[in-house]
Amino acid sequence: MHIEMIGSGAPLVLIHGWGMHGGVWRDIAQKLADEFCVHSVDLPGFGLSAGRASAQPSAVGLKPDLQLDAIVDELCATFASPVNVCGWSLGGQIAMRWVVREPAKVSKLVLVATTPCFTEREDWLFGMGAEVLEKFAAELEQNHAATLRRFISLQLRGSENERELLSQLRAQLLSRGEPDMEALRGGLAMLRDVDQRAEVVNINHATLLIAGQRDKLTPPEASYYLAQVMPNAQVVEIEGAAHAPFLSHPSLFVEHVKDFLHEKHERHER
Repeated sequence: MHIEMIGSGAPLVLIHGWGMHGGVWRDIAQKLADEFCVHSVDLPGFGLSAGRASAQPSAVGLKPDLQLDAIVDELCATFASPVNVCGWSLGGQIAMRWVVREPAKVSKLVLVATTPCFTEREDWLFGMGAEVLEKFAAELEQNHAATLRRFISLQLRGSENERELLSQLRAQLLSRGEPDMEALRGGLAMLRDVDQRAEVVNINHATLLIAGQRDKLTPPEASYYLAQVMPNAQVVEIEGAAHAPFLSHPSLFVEHVKDFLHEKHERHER
């Protein structure tokens, strides 16, 4: 697993979303590095992890929940000491599973534009339609580059400075090479099938939920739901932001993260 480290201080691990790589955090990592030792991860199959032997996903063929567990296993093996974890979108799903499975390995949790369940269900109205994800999966097999560009457009739709951000994110998309197709397929399967609502109620860690007011993929209601069921969670909703608030409002994002990580919290056990 390729990881870039910058700065010094308490460790902070940044986990990217589907189709991207750790380079998406570049500017944010630099802003955080004056107070934290920031680790930007390329998940298995993405970025500079895609060409490594260890990145040939051992989770290929596994069910999405087991794929998620396999990624968490690799993260736990990489970071032996407790770390602060910040996960964006699918990275937030991974971060939540990490805390649930290995609570002693995580100090504090930051969840950015994420949700316990990406897909809309009869009892869950804050997700994407299953047909949307199925269409992405079908298009991925035809033209993965075009599918990734379309997904990026959907993430930024409605955001302030949308056109500028779209150009920025598209330039970063393949800056570390092509992602592994199996990793792309597996990531979409996790988005489609994983539902962690039953597990997140057991997360007692201090958690900051950062939501984009205009997010169409993971609406703010998903963050407010998490704040209701997790006893030590708080929500910050960034006005004018869509699915990537750390790109559209970087200074405000960094301010919230620094303030939260420096706060002293007492964990309330249920």
